[in-house]
Amino acid sequence: MRGVTEYVRLDELMPWSVAPLRFGRSWIVAPDARTLRTRWDRLVAAEGAEREALFRPSRARSQTSAVGALPGQRTGTTRFARESGPCPEPVRVAQGPFDEQWLLPDHRLIDTARPELWRVAGEQQVFVVEQGYVPGAAGPALLVTAALPEGRSPAGRPGRIRPLFRRPGGREPNLAPGLLDFLGKRYGHEVDAHDWLAWIVTAALPSPDGCRVPLPGDPAVWAAGVALGRELADVQLRGALSGTRPRLPGGRRPYVRAAVPARPTTISYDSEAEVLDVGGGLVSPVPAEAWEYRVGGVRVLEQWFAHRTAPAEPGSLEAIGPAAWPQEWTSELLDLVTVLALLGAREPERAALETGGLGRAALETGGLDRADLDAAGVLPAPSWSRRPASVLDHQEEGPEGQFMLL
Repeated sequence: MRGVTEYVRLDELMPWSVAPLRFGRSWIVAPDARTLRTRWDRLVAAEGAEREALFRPSRARSQTSAVGALPGQRTGTTRFARESGPCPEPVRVAQGPFDEQWLLPDHRLIDTARPELWRVAGEQQVFVVEQGYVPGAAGPALLVTAALPEGRSPAGRPGRIRPLFRRPGGREPNLAPGLLDFLGKRYGHEVDAHDWLAWIVTAALPSPDGCRVPLPGDPAVWAAGVALGRELADVQLRGALSGTRPRLPGGRRPYVRAAVPARPTTISYDSEAEVLDVGGGLVSPVPAEAWEYRVGGVRVLEQWFAHRTAPAEPGSLEAIGPAAWPQEWTSELLDLVTVLALLGAREPERAALETGGLGRAALETGGLDRADLDAAGVLPAPSWSRRPASVLDHQEEGPEGQFMLL
């Protein structure tokens, strides 16, 4: 039986990838947009040394840094030291696995924003995020999101970000040229970019040098993997593919039995009663699969809670937040429980491709390897496919209001 290291690397099959974003200052991200607006107002109202301390300059960004606006964002490009205007409209970002938060999309505040990702974000785009290799850790090797991802695992490990499409509007799949045609001929029907996405959601395997992708020789194995992957991807994308929000089977749904208090400090789980205790607030039913769901070995629900309750330095912008637990966070928690329960229930099927079960056995029977892709001319992918697509007719505002043509 061949090992994981003999499967083709995802990096070869989805050639264009981007390193994680680096925000540089945690106060520009928050679980609610109101908090960001309050922090902005506090900062621009400050002066002198107080404003400098609140800003938290780094080697990459200070109040005198000269940078252009992020693609698609209407924010100031004067040096931030002279900024006194209103808060830019916050945008959704994937701060971590299944944790969508809000970001101030101002290039003057972000150490490394990866503008090339902002250029292709939007409707029909899906970002594939590798989770960073953690030996023996439970959970999927990669996740998908429609929100712009930060790109780090729960343990803080960097993972590559791979847009499904190289251009806005779902145009030009980010795949080795000829790969979809090659797979279509081998499996006897057309294969598109979303079929590919579904397959890697199901079958991608973690390895120290990046995800590996088994490619089965049997069309039936491919079809089964794609069918499962479409369901998993749709759940991760909150129903964006099917148009229906994820729901637990049998009419079950988590609900609030006791309201979450103003400032919860603990989260725990009663497996017998299927109750999630959030500082005394009770949510039920919560299937065990939701509580136990991990990415990179880290329990997702615990980290989601920690991101909303971790103490901050008094007097800092990070310390500015809601006076009490917002109702919207409870609603997000109920949605998250549903998503994790659905994914956890299907995890044994997905994980079967990483074990000695029937899934792996089927893959080993006549599976495709690097030699097959080399012979078909799919690999190696051309060097241009590893770079962002050129945008020749799009103006973006540069530093101090100047325009640059890309």
